[in-house]
Amino acid sequence: MPLLSTATGPVFYTLTGPVTAPVLVFSNSLGTDHTMWDAQLPALTAHFQVLRYDTRGHGQSAVTPGPYSAELLGRDVLALLDALQLERAHFCGISLGGIIGQWLGIYAPERLNKLILSNTAAKIGTAEGWNARIQQVEQEGLDALAEATIGRWFTPEFQQAQPAEVQRILQSFQRTSPIGYVACCAAVRDADFWQDVRRISAPTYVLAGTEDPVTTVKDGEYLAQHIPNAHLLPLRAAHLANIEAAPAFNAAVRRFLHF
Repeated sequence: MPLLSTATGPVFYTLTGPVTAPVLVFSNSLGTDHTMWDAQLPALTAHFQVLRYDTRGHGQSAVTPGPYSAELLGRDVLALLDALQLERAHFCGISLGGIIGQWLGIYAPERLNKLILSNTAAKIGTAEGWNARIQQVEQEGLDALAEATIGRWFTPEFQQAQPAEVQRILQSFQRTSPIGYVACCAAVRDADFWQDVRRISAPTYVLAGTEDPVTTVKDGEYLAQHIPNAHLLPLRAAHLANIEAAPAFNAAVRRFLHF
């Protein structure tokens, strides 16, 4: 699988789909990797080049010293697009990936066609909450967060109905570097786009999970109301709506991108 060499280490990516098709970038959530988008591939690769990558500190990408910032993670995406000679692309980010998407929409609008922000917010959580999580991981490791994380990511009904899929995602979480996880926690902690989202000019689709305890429908409503050309779609899911509500999620993406 390809690794993009950068000044601060490799970025892992995979590009799937017809070479003449428009490019759709998927950006993973905190504590996962590019494989969280597996359920999107069958529905989208006939019409798009799907570019998945591992966010810095995750998967097979570089784990560099933290803390990270939304700007640093956004510039990783720009470096990836530059290396692949992609002038513009659609971008879909979930949770942390949605923070990255907001940064790109604000600071690199010329690189975006359309923007999809899933299960995210202009500001996620509080500094106190993120600092407490960082301290817990530094002292106890990621296993201490596993049960609570799965409880945020999936509803009890999905956990019961799809235990193998939940286990697959949990294993991805457990493989995540604690150093990279903590560094990305800092990026989420420090990202505050309450005012700046008004500067996003790309047509934007906001997807929110009706059962999401982390980034609520209310958070999605704020984005849809304050991004000039944005619309909101609630999906019945918890925090990882692209997995729990995959058919509805895929249909929404195809509809928004006109396929």
